[in-house]
Order: sequence, then C-alpha cells, then structure tokens
Amino acid sequence: MVIYMIELLDEARRLSMFTAYNTNVDAIVYLKGETVQRLIDEFGAEAVKKRMDEYPREINEPLDFVARLVHALKTGKPMAVPLVNEELQAWFDSNFKYDVERMGGQAGIIANLLANLDFSRVVVYTPHLAKRQAELFVPKANLFYPVIENGKLVLRHPREAYRESDPVKVNRIFEFRAGTSFKLGDETVTVPFSGRFIVSARFESIRIYTEEELKPFLPEIGLMSDGAILSGYQGIKLRYSDGKDANHYLREAKKDILLLKREKDLKVHLEFASIQSRELRKKVIYNLFPLVDSVGMDESEIAYVLNALGYPGLAERIFTYNRIEDTVLGGKILIDEMNLEVLQIHTIYYIMYIAHADNPLSEEELRSSLELATTLAAARASLGEIRSPEDFKVGLNVPYNERGEYVKLRFEEAKRRLRTREYKMMIIPTRLVKNPVSTVGLGDTISAGAFTSYLALLKRKGAL
Repeated sequence: MVIYMIELLDEARRLSMFTAYNTNVDAIVYLKGETVQRLIDEFGAEAVKKRMDEYPREINEPLDFVARLVHALKTGKPMAVPLVNEELQAWFDSNFKYDVERMGGQAGIIANLLANLDFSRVVVYTPHLAKRQAELFVPKANLFYPVIENGKLVLRHPREAYRESDPVKVNRIFEFRAGTSFKLGDETVTVPFSGRFIVSARFESIRIYTEEELKPFLPEIGLMSDGAILSGYQGIKLRYSDGKDANHYLREAKKDILLLKREKDLKVHLEFASIQSRELRKKVIYNLFPLVDSVGMDESEIAYVLNALGYPGLAERIFTYNRIEDTVLGGKILIDEMNLEVLQIHTIYYIMYIAHADNPLSEEELRSSLELATTLAAARASLGEIRSPEDFKVGLNVPYNERGEYVKLRFEEAKRRLRTREYKMMIIPTRLVKNPVSTVGLGDTISAGAFTSYLALLKRKGAL
C-alpha cells in the first residue's frame, strides 16, 4: 500500500494544474489576556456590554469588533464576522502586531501546496495581486501567474507579476486559548475553550472575476493544463454600489469555465465553501455546478446545498444527526440533479466519493485516490505545511481515526438500504492527527489531493 501511494503521488506530480480565484493574507494574532483588557479599557466595559447585547452582524467600527470578540471569548466558540468598512484596516494594523502572516484563500493555499509537491506546472490566477499577497507565494520555479505582454500570454512567478495599485484582502485571525482571563467591568471572564475569531474582509474592491485582457487566453491556459481547481465564489456579493450584481459575475464565471474547456475537455473541480445567503447559494449552484466535472465540500456544505435545491428535511437531518446514510442520499441527489462526474465529501471522520456507475475508475481506484488525499492532509496537520514531496511520507505514519470501523459499517448499511446500483461509491476513514500543528487548509489539501490523484488515475487508463 505504501509503495502504491507514493507511486500514485508521483503520477499526480506529472500533471499541470490551473487554480483560481481567491487568495488573501491571513494575519494571525495569538491573543493574550492583557491585549483584550486593553481594548475593553479603551472603549469602557459598559459600552462593550451594550454593543454585545446589540450583537452586530458585521464590523463597521472598532467597538463592533471588540463586542463580538469578547462574546466569542466568553463562549469559547470559533466565530467569523465580516469587516465591511475598508477604512478600518488602518485601525487594525496600528492596534495589533501580527504574529504570523501566511497564505489564505483556497486558490492560494492549493497553488502553494501543489508547487511544493513539485507538480509539473502550477498556474495560479487571482484578480488582485498586491505585493503583500504576491510575497506569500512559495519561491518555486514551477509556480506561475499569467500576464499579457505585447498581446501574448506570458507566465511569470507571482512575485514578479504583482501590481502596486491592487487591493489586498486581509483576514485577521485572533487565536485564543482556554484559560485566558480578563475583567469585563465587575465580571472576571475565563475563556472556556480554545478557538479562533476571524475578522473576514468583505470589501467591494475585492471581486471574483477574470480581467478582460486575460479572458481571450483562457483557452490557451486550458490547453496547457490537465485540470483546473476553481474556488472563491463565496466572495461574490448579491449587489454592488456600481450597479453590478451576483448575476453579472456568475455570467462571467460561466464564460470562464467554457473558455477553459473550449480547446479540450478539461476536467474542472469546483471547491465549494459555505455561503450564508440562500439566494446567492442557489445562484452559484444552478449556474456553475452543471458546467464542472467535480465538486468538493464538507458535510455542512452539502446540507446547505440540499436546502437550496429544495430538500430542507434532508438538509436538517444532516445538520442534526450527521448520519452517513443521509449524506449518501444527499450525494446521490446532487450528482443526479447537477450531472456531476464525481462528488467528494470530506468530514473530520471520513472522506467519500460518489460517482455514476459509468465512471471510468473502479471503486478500488476511487479508494486509492481518497487514501492519498487523507494521507496528504495528515502530513499537513502533522507538519503545519508541506514543503516537499518527501513530507507526504509523514502522513503514512498517522493512524486512521478511532471511528474507522464504525464509519465502514454505517456506509455498508447505507448502501444496502438505498438504491446504489447506478452509482460507484467509496468511503474511507480519515487519518486523524491528535494534536495538529495547524488545521488551516486541511479541507483544501484533501480536495487537491483527491482531484489530482483522480486525474492521474484517469490518465493511467487513457481516459484523460
């Protein structure tokens, strides 16, 4: 098995991949009690408590941030609140010293991962490439950004292609630890659980699109690629102040996918992320899913998708009980209604593929693709980052989670109870790292590992 997995990774590494659209800077602060105390003292405990009661849904001013941060610390629950006032960036930068700045955003994380694994060629595209963003791309000779020079497509390393005037999206992540304490007026607050509070930038200046001068060259990029991984559509807003709306950007996104596929049947994977607005979620699903070959998501995201497709009861069951049988049923509905070639669902305890019975790969081959994916994610969790193909072997030493046998049993039960003859399905338990160095990007790592190994297996069979 070990030799087979390393051989499969070697085959995947011969691929050329294209990834777009979302990148951002993750600026991380490791919170200390005195930092929280300073903020409370600055605004006054009563003002903070009053704003906490009002529970602002977005951050327009510093007090909104302090109130939601203190609320998260009191409950010990991880939270993310959008920052909508772009002018507040200067306030954050002057009030906090960031302990770490790293690549964020699915497209950027996946590009760095594949480049560090020494894939043949990785072309990454993001419409906004400020210097601060560009410097977070790994300095690898196989990593490129597409630019147009003298009317021709030229590939340059992202660090050589940045534009000074571009906006930069910074997500500020405040990591907190259980046991941290501070005073809120007369009350002493002790944080009950470790977690993170994310201030996610949601600015009008950051949009998901392909620049007009690059659009005509997308067929050329598609021709030079073995596969494409597209993500970031959760960043689209329903409406913009300049009169454009989600429909405009989704029409352009459809054109992009069709252009990438124009010269050959390029396999395209869409990495789905939670979209709070049901209206926008429906637009993304109905516009883009039918154009792509593969979709990746976690179990809460499949529930969101099923709810948008008109299956609220099934969605509620997945949210409430998280039964494998319901996830299998939801996956069947999704690949049928959207005519997907393959659906990949990842959770903390298992990863699953659902495909139609005429898929070129056998269930055993689908299993090996999932095995590679969870091993890659285990290596990343163990090391914090994958810096070379050799790091993959670290994941091989990570055991499968303790629910592995239960997962397999419930999956076999689900297959017996549901009509599955028209499908190929495979599930494997995840390799779970007890004390991960980092959990950021694990879902993206699973999806990138699964999709690229899926392509490698198709290529082996002459089906790519």
